[in-house]
Amino acid sequence: MEINSKVSALIVTYNRLELLKQSIEALQKQEYPLAHIIVVDNNSNEDTKEYLTSLGDAIDYVRLPENIGGAGGFNQGIRYFMEKTADDYIWIMDDDTITHLDSLQEFMNFAQTTPDFSFLSSQVLWKDGDLAKMNRAKYVNGGRIPLSEAKAVETQNATFVSLLMPRSIVKQIGLPITDFFIWGDDMEYTDRAYRVKPGYYVPASKVTHATAANVGSSLINDSADRTPRYFYHYRNKVYYARQRSLYRRLRSEVRPVVDYLQIMFSKTTDKKAKLAIIRKGVGAGYKFNPKIEFANDSKKTSNK
Repeated sequence: MEINSKVSALIVTYNRLELLKQSIEALQKQEYPLAHIIVVDNNSNEDTKEYLTSLGDAIDYVRLPENIGGAGGFNQGIRYFMEKTADDYIWIMDDDTITHLDSLQEFMNFAQTTPDFSFLSSQVLWKDGDLAKMNRAKYVNGGRIPLSEAKAVETQNATFVSLLMPRSIVKQIGLPITDFFIWGDDMEYTDRAYRVKPGYYVPASKVTHATAANVGSSLINDSADRTPRYFYHYRNKVYYARQRSLYRRLRSEVRPVVDYLQIMFSKTTDKKAKLAIIRKGVGAGYKFNPKIEFANDSKKTSNK
């Protein structure tokens, strides 16, 4: 990696203006300066549009004509990075990711010594300084990486809450799958990248995920109004499990069965609907065959 490598940051947003403002302001203060801040707006309300427009040339503003979900937003943002910039890396995040001053600098320090990677992921903290439960990273053997882990370690998956990826990898693996809509697009995408080169969890690069509460996603504990969105969770999970090795595929396919049995014998509310959404999502997952898209590359890069 060259010391003067250029980095684009990408934020996908939808109607979370106050958090978005914090996220952009934190990016503008990075010790390692950004070449571009790309903001993909999934057709948010007028207040978000007005704010982003007011920033002028400080950002690259991409407003979509309709909400195509987080997966579609990341697809469009990474496409913009490939086709409209010549930057070397893309740094991907949600609109509630609050970067620390040295988040990018620590990534670039690691990339200087270990340049042969498919992606780097940050240590994702919640507002109280504990690990964000929604973004718990895992070792390659499947064990969860603790807060005490101080050295960079290999990992096969990461979320789109501070993920750095080289341009050459995007060129090889294509774009996130728009048809995922929500849930699992980041897991599938980093799985795809890991099959090309190793991915690493870099705890020296820290960010804060400013969610309302520090909880993971759980159908058994979630409210009834959120049950329908779990269709995407189970459908997408089955799809990307099908792309894995036999052992990892079987391990992934066991999870929906465990969830189903837990809900069946629990006292959770809306039990019938929750069981139905698992059946519907898993069934759809075995028939789901979305197309992987590739962007045109505005810069000639090597795949080596």
